[in-house]
Amino acid sequence: MPSTTAITVPQLSRLIGLPGAPTLVDVRIDDDYDADPRLLPASLRRDFKTVSAWAAEFTGRRVAVVCQKGQKLSQGVAAWLRNEGVLAESLEGGFEAWRDAKGLLLHARKLPPRDDKGRTVWVTRARPKVDRIACPWLIRRFVDPRAVFLFVEASEVPAVADRFQAVPFDIDAVFWSHRGERCTFDTMIEEFGLESEALDRLATIVRAADTASLDLVPQAAGFLAASLGLSRMFRDDLEQLEAGMLLYDAFFRWCRDASEETHNWPSGSKVL
Repeated sequence: MPSTTAITVPQLSRLIGLPGAPTLVDVRIDDDYDADPRLLPASLRRDFKTVSAWAAEFTGRRVAVVCQKGQKLSQGVAAWLRNEGVLAESLEGGFEAWRDAKGLLLHARKLPPRDDKGRTVWVTRARPKVDRIACPWLIRRFVDPRAVFLFVEASEVPAVADRFQAVPFDIDAVFWSHRGERCTFDTMIEEFGLESEALDRLATIVRAADTASLDLVPQAAGFLAASLGLSRMFRDDLEQLEAGMLLYDAFFRWCRDASEETHNWPSGSKVL
């Protein structure tokens, strides 16, 4: 009989990158993590020994707990979280099962330092259009769901990065930026180790729209039009980012699940 307190690798893989994905909590011991310092996308590292101290942090969330093999640590932590009223499951087979199934894994050592609330902090130019919405979407969905984004005048990005310990992106002469014809979104996918068929397809659309190479893929023109329209609808950059998340969610789902689907109406018969 299938476990009611575990989630399988195929079940979890269908949720990764979606707005309704569970919060992933990695409770591997340090030796196991150090042997393979990668994480399931958007995972949070926590010490299983102190679960009673941090369990309340996940109140009201759905959680999937990951240990090395899906045995005592993840099952024990998930049981403790459920005791605290958290909807928690353990990942069946753990990190090893996910890795062996070629599940998407994040290069954790590429993560920037976190602030005192455990969030990564990023800064870029104000009035985002394409790449500066694409990158926060990728970070929120696959790297750090609680990431903070600061939008400031272009000339002030380096100083704000320095004063507020924020990571600058999508400006000249920084690590997280364009490389040749590839966008910052491409750079982040590559550096974080997030290459996948769906994200690579989305990256091509983003690159085409962001670099005015609209003949690269047929979706680029519509994507650019929607992005520019959003930029005109919102005065506040953070409001625009929140609205833009839905656009990227929709295109990611199309890239992952619907790129072969066509519209089949009208059927061809003449309607009088």
